[in-house]
Amino acid sequence: MAVHDDCKLRFQELKAKRSYRFIVFKIEEQQVVVEKLGDPSESYEDFMASFPADECRYAVYDFDFTTDENCQKSKIFFIAWSPDTSKVRMKMVYASSKDRFKRELDGIQVDMQATDPSEMSLDLVKARAI
Repeated sequence: MAVHDDCKLRFQELKAKRSYRFIVFKIEEQQVVVEKLGDPSESYEDFMASFPADECRYAVYDFDFTTDENCQKSKIFFIAWSPDTSKVRMKMVYASSKDRFKRELDGIQVDMQATDPSEMSLDLVKARAI
């Protein structure tokens, strides 16, 4: 599975320049490509709305939070979205390509797998960040 150069470039912009709040990726014609770029002002709800109900996706989300010591921090989450309603073949392709794709994105701090929206709720993301 190939990874389009744009994926790595956009991820670097998210990581270094904080140009985006999130990036949604999809596999198209045997390569991973950028599907959607989330503006820094977009919310977690906007991010959640970017996932199709019956197709797999990968995504990275730049999560800002405040620690118990009142420090501003940020963590980059990688989310593998694989809803139960997606086709078996699609789930297999995304599952088998996930680790290779993740290695291309240097700087991911938290890895999550979700099959329905409740498995990547904001509360779970907050809990994993701290």
